[in-house]
Amino acid sequence: MMTDPLVARALAEARPVVFWLDRPEHPEPAPPLSADLEADLVVVGGGFTGLWTAVTAAEADPGRSIVVLEADTVAFGASGRNGGFCDASLTHGLENGIAHWPDEIDTLIRLGNENLHGLLDVVARHSIDCSPEPTGALDVAVAPWQTESLAKSAVVHEAHGRHVTLLDAAATRAEVDSPTYLGGLWHHDGVVMLDPARLAWGLLRVAKSLGVRFFENTPARSIEAVQGTESTTVRIRTDGGSVGARNAVVATNAFRPQVRRIRRFVVPVYDHVLVTEPLTGNRLATIGWSNRQGLSDVGSQFHYYRLTPDDRILWGGWDALYHFGNRVDPTVEHSPSTSRLLATHFFETFPQLEGVAFTHRWSGPIGTTSRFTCAWGTSHRGRVAWSAGYTGLGVGASRFGARVALDLVDGQETERTGLEMVRRSPFPFPPEPLRWPAIQLTRRAIQRSDRRGGRRGPWLTMLDRFGIGFDS
Repeated sequence: MMTDPLVARALAEARPVVFWLDRPEHPEPAPPLSADLEADLVVVGGGFTGLWTAVTAAEADPGRSIVVLEADTVAFGASGRNGGFCDASLTHGLENGIAHWPDEIDTLIRLGNENLHGLLDVVARHSIDCSPEPTGALDVAVAPWQTESLAKSAVVHEAHGRHVTLLDAAATRAEVDSPTYLGGLWHHDGVVMLDPARLAWGLLRVAKSLGVRFFENTPARSIEAVQGTESTTVRIRTDGGSVGARNAVVATNAFRPQVRRIRRFVVPVYDHVLVTEPLTGNRLATIGWSNRQGLSDVGSQFHYYRLTPDDRILWGGWDALYHFGNRVDPTVEHSPSTSRLLATHFFETFPQLEGVAFTHRWSGPIGTTSRFTCAWGTSHRGRVAWSAGYTGLGVGASRFGARVALDLVDGQETERTGLEMVRRSPFPFPPEPLRWPAIQLTRRAIQRSDRRGGRRGPWLTMLDRFGIGFDS
């Protein structure tokens, strides 16, 4: 266990700034909306879902007039704050998908693969400089009970045609050297490491080149259905003006939505991240990591970590903090105790890196649902569609989510809209004041489960029976 002074020194110069966004090539923000406009489609939210919605709609119909309203700046939220794990999974992992949609799982696997390939195709066609690395991912066991879990997972993945390799402790440490590793499962494909901010900024450039108009620092205050003589339209009102449109897509994810129904199914939880200084060649050699996989441990409370393009270690996860009333604002972003805990866990995992300093620390809200996957819906007489709740896998799944939302708002019956995952909503979270204690009870039960060798206990067993849970 690292002593507090050593952790304090490692964190002493860490700035409360998002690493991915902390660079001079950050695009200049678009001006806020200051007039009333008309458009064919208005998108509320300038994160990955909103950007993919705009790009997809503009490429499919070059004549479509599209406006994007962003409350802050493009990629301000989870799209710029995540770890950059771009996963093919649409179901928050294969086992979760099988548990919820066993009859559709092979279709969901295929659609997830197609989605990832489509994303990478856009990156290549438009020369988006987001440093994609098809490294795969390595799940590691750090407790004896987790090695058995990995062995079972390997069987399931192989049965569904996934390319995985089960590793013992020595083989795992040959990939990445930590004294805590007892085994591993290497997922050779389906996961790409990338720079999420540069992906978002690249999509912004592409969308603008296709004629999409952006207005930043423009929070949408309300959405109204307007009944005309021949059809219904919508009008989105902001502080400086409004946009009338045939259709709208709400893509605010964890942030407060203008569609009240979203709040039943999506809760925001704060995830915390640290980033080290660049590792020298000697320091990097002490841990290996030559294949540069994205890593995560496999407890219910887990860390995820990766190498950045300039050989820093991004280290996040563990705590998933929910604030009463779905609260999302800057005053709850920074948790010194969580940063210290994460730093302690980092040096327990890599004691050979003692003396390495952290340069950045941040947090941000993740939108999660009770089934850990995205949810969709429509409102305002079918003129508005929404997509939210990616539970940490939105870098890749947001492209699929955007395509489903466009299908819904355009009234298109597709293979995507026919999925049970799309047609059936997740189990709703209880309203406040019950939501907060229910989530805290679940968090404590998860912590006990990890301490007791993965045994779920009565509360988690009951949630499992209903196919619901809480995660980041």
